[in-house]
Amino acid sequence: MGKELPHEKGWWYARFRMRWPEKTEPAWHIDPLIAHKIIAPLINSYANDIAFWRFHRRAARDAEGHQFSFTFYASQEIAKRIFQALQSNILLKKLKKAAIISSDVYDDTRSISVPNIEDTSDGNWKAPIRKSWPFFIMGVCQMWLSLIDEVAESISQKQTPSSPKKVLSFYEQVNQGIKILWQEQGCHSLLHHLNAIFGYEPVLVRELHFRQF
Repeated sequence: MGKELPHEKGWWYARFRMRWPEKTEPAWHIDPLIAHKIIAPLINSYANDIAFWRFHRRAARDAEGHQFSFTFYASQEIAKRIFQALQSNILLKKLKKAAIISSDVYDDTRSISVPNIEDTSDGNWKAPIRKSWPFFIMGVCQMWLSLIDEVAESISQKQTPSSPKKVLSFYEQVNQGIKILWQEQGCHSLLHHLNAIFGYEPVLVRELHFRQF
C-alpha cells in the first residue's frame, strides 16, 4: 500500500456516451454490456501492464449525458494499444452504427497529463484518502464485473444471445439482476463489512434519510 509508482505511467480515460432521448430513463443496462463484452477482455489481456483500473457510471442532462468511463493507470504505449483495440472492436462499432452509443472519446496518448496515483481522486479529499482510494474502487469494480459474470451465466445458461437486439435485452436482465442483489444484500455484504474494516467507527452522514450517493 502507498507504493511509489513510476511517472512514465499515468491515468487514461476511455469514455462512451449513450443516446438518451428526452423524457426517457437512462439505458443503464448498456454500461454492463460495455464493461463485460468490450472492456473486460482487455483488462484480462493487459493485466500485467495496468496497475489500477476502474469504471464510472453517470447520467445527467448536461454535455456528457449518459456516460460510461473506463479509467486505467498504465504507460503511454499500453494506453495507445488499448485505445486502438477499443476503436476497432466489432461490437462497439455495431452499437455506434445502431446509434445506441453516440460517441466514444479517448485521451491523447502523446503526453501524460495525470501521472500521480492520487490525480484522479476527488481533490476535496485529504491526501491519504486520495492516494489510497484507487485500491478501494478497483476492488469494487472487480466485484461488479464478477457479478455481471455470475448473473449473466445464471440467465443465459451458457447460451450467448446472438442479435444486437437480443444482446441488449439480455443485459437489461443482467442489470436488473445486479440491482436486486445490491438492494437486498448490499447493506450487509458491502456497507457493513466496509464499516467493520474501520473498526465500526461512526461516519459522518449529512442527511438521515434514503438517498443515492
